[in-house]
Amino acid sequence: MKTKIPQSNGKSALVIGAGFGGIASALRMRAMGYDVTLVERLDAIGGRARVFEKGGYRHDGGPTVVTAPFLFDELFELFGEKREDHVEFVPLDPWYRFYFDGGEQFDYRATVEDTMDEIDRFSPDDKKGYASLLKASKDIFDVGFEKLADKPFTKFFTMMKQVPSLLKLKSYMTVAQMVNSHIKHPLLRQAFSIHPLLVGGNPFTTTSIYTLIHYLERRWGVWFAMGGTGKLVAELKGLMERAGITIELGVDIDKITVENGLATGAVAMDGTVYKADRVICNGDPPTVYSQMMPAPHARPKKALPESMTHYSMGLYVLYFGSTKTFPDVAHHTIWMGPRYKELLKDIFDHKILADDFSLYVHRPTATDSSFAPEGCDSFYVLCPVPNLQGGQDWDKEGPVLRDRIVAALDQTIMPGISDSITEDFWMTPEDFKTDYRAMHGTGFSIAPIFSQSAWFRYHNRDPQIPNLYFAAAGAHPGAGMPGVICSAKVVETLVKDDDRQSSAA
Repeated sequence: MKTKIPQSNGKSALVIGAGFGGIASALRMRAMGYDVTLVERLDAIGGRARVFEKGGYRHDGGPTVVTAPFLFDELFELFGEKREDHVEFVPLDPWYRFYFDGGEQFDYRATVEDTMDEIDRFSPDDKKGYASLLKASKDIFDVGFEKLADKPFTKFFTMMKQVPSLLKLKSYMTVAQMVNSHIKHPLLRQAFSIHPLLVGGNPFTTTSIYTLIHYLERRWGVWFAMGGTGKLVAELKGLMERAGITIELGVDIDKITVENGLATGAVAMDGTVYKADRVICNGDPPTVYSQMMPAPHARPKKALPESMTHYSMGLYVLYFGSTKTFPDVAHHTIWMGPRYKELLKDIFDHKILADDFSLYVHRPTATDSSFAPEGCDSFYVLCPVPNLQGGQDWDKEGPVLRDRIVAALDQTIMPGISDSITEDFWMTPEDFKTDYRAMHGTGFSIAPIFSQSAWFRYHNRDPQIPNLYFAAAGAHPGAGMPGVICSAKVVETLVKDDDRQSSAA
């Protein structure tokens, strides 16, 4: 289907950062008729969704789970195209396999009935509790996602109007408290409270608003893009090129320029000047404000001061291939260590790299054999670790943690991996700081606690610079692919409102 190319309205937009939030923002601005330039500091677009290839093995760099496919469908539909003509989404079952310390396994399945059967193996009494948890999750979803996720929170009054609903839904509770009020079995409590970690939050401090993820998954399912998120990024790049968006790689922004209270563009590290009527940042807001904004604008624009800001954890990500296959390993495995709450406290609060760990194991070859040579498997293993505020020496700790993770997998779900592992490499919080300019090397910017959500989070439009916007994990509504893509929808709403006001003036 031929792409509909909008006519230019004589206005320009500069999008800084080509993660999913930046890509979605660029497409939405172009659909509004803006001339759009998208700049990215790496040598490929995608941000955390970049692709690594080594020795015949392919690895998605970061996100792997598609839970709100309609958000991607919308981007293609902006230009009269269909996503399914370019990239195939396939449903997964199980969605996640939990492996608990001691050897028990729980499959979080694609149907409620199959999930109930799994629950029955652990605790028949918790089947009723899971049903009530899903109902509570839907109630939160109806407000937290349907009404708030793509709405601007630039005014305190906007949030205050939602306070009665949020209180009724017990948003003051944490995810763990909410889950534990419905589920009694200790291992099932772990399985059903794990979701905040997928967006950088500790289940024991993250607002229960995030239990909406349970219903979000039930509503739209859990999918995998054939070819990986890298294929999805490549097809979005093709869409941007067909729509006439200018993409420049290897551009590291030094300063955003501000004149007479308005953003006028940006200057790259090499001195290249970019001029624009509107500037949209897909970078980490704390980094943007502290490193890229001129005085007097170089200060955080959120409710809590920097000294009281809580950041998400760091990530250690081990990528590797295997010269044999592991057919009993699911597409997604959550490998739980012996401790849960105590381990998370060490990571988030004490910022200790403990002797134990929990892991997220991604085996894309369970669904798509193209990720590895024939007869082989491709993996990445994500291990939550302290961010750089913990002071760890990752040049020293990186290889040690690699060996510990491989040994643990060899002794449990992947016997023989020590002898068959090949082409391995890893990223640490230092790499997240260097490659993504993430403050403190975090995996997900600031943490999703209640005092850093909605109006309390970084706003999608700067409070003092009305043409400077944020579509990023650190801005409303938060991290994760649905979060950052919804963030771009918020920016679109704000720009449309601003354009209407300008036309009326």
